[in-house]
Amino acid sequence: MPATLNDTKRSAIATKLADMQAIQKLIIDNEEELLSQCNEKSLAKRLEDMLEDDRKNLEIVKTAITQYGIQSEPKQSVQEMVDKSKNINSNSDMSLYEKLVHHELLKHGQIISGLVVHKAAQVVGQDVEAAIAPLNTVNFENRAHQERLKGMLEYVGTQELTGEEPDQGLWGRVQDAVAAATGLFGSAVSQSSDGEDLDIMDLIFMDHQKVKTLISEIRSAENSDQITSLFGQLYKDLVVHAKAEEEVVYPAVKSFYGEGDTQELYDEQEQLETVLNEMKNMDNTGEPFMEKLRQVKSMVGDHTRQEESTMFAAMRNNMSESERKQMAQQFKESKQQLQSQM
Repeated sequence: MPATLNDTKRSAIATKLADMQAIQKLIIDNEEELLSQCNEKSLAKRLEDMLEDDRKNLEIVKTAITQYGIQSEPKQSVQEMVDKSKNINSNSDMSLYEKLVHHELLKHGQIISGLVVHKAAQVVGQDVEAAIAPLNTVNFENRAHQERLKGMLEYVGTQELTGEEPDQGLWGRVQDAVAAATGLFGSAVSQSSDGEDLDIMDLIFMDHQKVKTLISEIRSAENSDQITSLFGQLYKDLVVHAKAEEEVVYPAVKSFYGEGDTQELYDEQEQLETVLNEMKNMDNTGEPFMEKLRQVKSMVGDHTRQEESTMFAAMRNNMSESERKQMAQQFKESKQQLQSQM
């Protein structure tokens, strides 16, 4: 039975949330500083993507604090650490590699804080768990960002040491990033099983991370052929994912997630497919195509945030572990059938 939160414990969680907000602001400041020093186009675009995510994630942290209902200040030690970190990152004597190492450590700390708050919410009651549910998305994206930063460190570190890029082709980088992103969930936030089988939330999350990786790689691609190949995979993945959700997931969750919220997910996926179809016949090297891609990134971000926060929370509260695993199997079978048709 969940514990009852006393005032001291409620205040402690509120302070931890305030700590996360302070660190999230620092992460944004760091990424802005890193961008100002990064001359490598592909790395800069990856930083831009993370910065865009992190600005939205700051608003999600603020929302979670508001929903929790207690405003607090960060611990003095955390504020002191933030001030020191700003000085470290503005130190012109540090190389880009060293600053990226420092940034990756901040991301790691934010991940652990998010996991701790999530676990605390599971212990103390559903009201707290519901309030901090939006943090699930922040936790997921920070873990994906951490893996992306590891790839950037490999690239920058090798270049600083040798003057040459790592011996790895475009698709190798994509596959490494996707493998890292989709392998995160086994030890992460909401894994309630013993790891023997994935449940439906695992599969949906893995699809989301692969799509975000592909969008990032298209933005960093070097020529039209690479964009054509990557966009073809992105189009197929998004369409198959959407149709499988509409066939298996949305009809099953509508009764407890709400007809209005579920219909919103249907509508968003229909709008997304319309934009993707427009892109199929465009010159993929022009600015209009890249503007459409930015639109797709924004639409995907909004859609996945809703699913990973409120829909996932509703599934955890209304479906048993065995029901979520059964839905995962149905989802996989639907995707396999759709993939064979495409």
